[in-house]
Amino acid sequence: MDQITAIDMESKEAGIIAPLITRARTAMQQIAHYDQAQTDELVIALAWSLYQPEQAERLAKLAVQDTGLGNVPDKIIKNQRKTFGTLRDLLRAKSVGVIEENAALGLVKFAKPIGVVAAVTPSTNPAATPVNKAMMALKGRNAIIIAPSPAGSETTSQTVDAMRAELKRIGAPEDLVQILPPPPSKALTDALMKAADLVVVTGSQDNVRRAAMSGTPAIGVGAGNVPVMIDETADFDDAAAKILASKTFDNSTSCSSENAVVIVDAGYDQAIAALEKMGGYMCTAEDAKRIESILWQKGNLNRHLIARDAAILAEAFGLPEAAAKAKFFMVPESGYGKAHPFSGEKLSLVLAVYRAKNFEDACGIIRNILDYQGRGHSCGIHTRDLNRAWKMAETLDVVRVLVNFAHTFGNGGGFNSGLNFTLSMGCGSWQKNSISENLSYKHFLNITHLVKPIPEDKPAEADLFGNYWAKYGK
Repeated sequence: MDQITAIDMESKEAGIIAPLITRARTAMQQIAHYDQAQTDELVIALAWSLYQPEQAERLAKLAVQDTGLGNVPDKIIKNQRKTFGTLRDLLRAKSVGVIEENAALGLVKFAKPIGVVAAVTPSTNPAATPVNKAMMALKGRNAIIIAPSPAGSETTSQTVDAMRAELKRIGAPEDLVQILPPPPSKALTDALMKAADLVVVTGSQDNVRRAAMSGTPAIGVGAGNVPVMIDETADFDDAAAKILASKTFDNSTSCSSENAVVIVDAGYDQAIAALEKMGGYMCTAEDAKRIESILWQKGNLNRHLIARDAAILAEAFGLPEAAAKAKFFMVPESGYGKAHPFSGEKLSLVLAVYRAKNFEDACGIIRNILDYQGRGHSCGIHTRDLNRAWKMAETLDVVRVLVNFAHTFGNGGGFNSGLNFTLSMGCGSWQKNSISENLSYKHFLNITHLVKPIPEDKPAEADLFGNYWAKYGK
């Protein structure tokens, strides 16, 4: 493409985006006077547009039909659980007017909208993620324009239609929530990112990188590849039950799904027995070679097999009859990196199994796995020794370390987890993300600081330098 053609294309895409931005800003002006109660009503409306049982089921069915990823029962749960949990968190927070006062410091903080948000959403959650981001954006009295994944665009389009209809029902501006016109394209998404005030990206790392280069403040999240340790002190049945529930949820579409289990040698046999009792099938070395040759095609995951049911995988992998009724497949592994693809994210019901000499060796294995893929995201441990969890949090480069959790249900917020509900998890500078926490409404606010005089707080030089002078001299 020559330079003139490139400029023409850019102008064409910008011309499509400009009216969307104008409508979004007009809608924001119409709610600029909203108080906290009115703002929260907007959020409730968006939540109800997906949470209501008929909608949650309809959009779950459409998502599986649209993308071929996951399964309907779990997507229904995801549509409702994530929406309900996020609504709980948002209704407990202040986001309008004065949100904090500190008399001792003479500070008052006022929340202001950040502007028009460009939200890039993934095919794995084409309904839940758009609603999740829209709820957070409107909590700050922003407007949002969603760029859907091509694979899930029909589901996302109907999800946006439902949000707009619910806003209209309560007398609020529909253009607070918009979607790019079809068909989805990288060029149109790039133009949106350049024109918006904030970009929030969940999905491919290519999209995250392009958002960072858009010239607009961007929040991107990193890739998952969760390793979870089972040590010799664990409740093996409890650990296996939680790993089953998490690994199989929505056929492993979640970035928080376990991709490897690292078992300390002293508890290895008990842990494997518990996992097999829960429906795990332990693959032989020959099984593993066959799975690797089929699950990866030319170095990339086979899109026809990711996030598919276990029975489909067992047949596709040519596994023996004993695997036909398995719920997930365990593959022994000892290496890391491109030459050992099982050490990476698999987006399927395949779980790599590592055997560690002891706790310290297990930590080293987890570090090696994360260094290959998923550094910064998260890891977990099943143990009765909380000092070990503390040690992992101290020494491993991850944002989240979960203890005795079904990882998928705790990492993105849970009713028994202190993390806020989200479908977007920051991974810090380890994955070149601007946040090292779960995405929340706070990331959709500008804050004005009112600063008032306080009694002078100026210590003497000796208070600050005294110990240093005594040790090294002036």
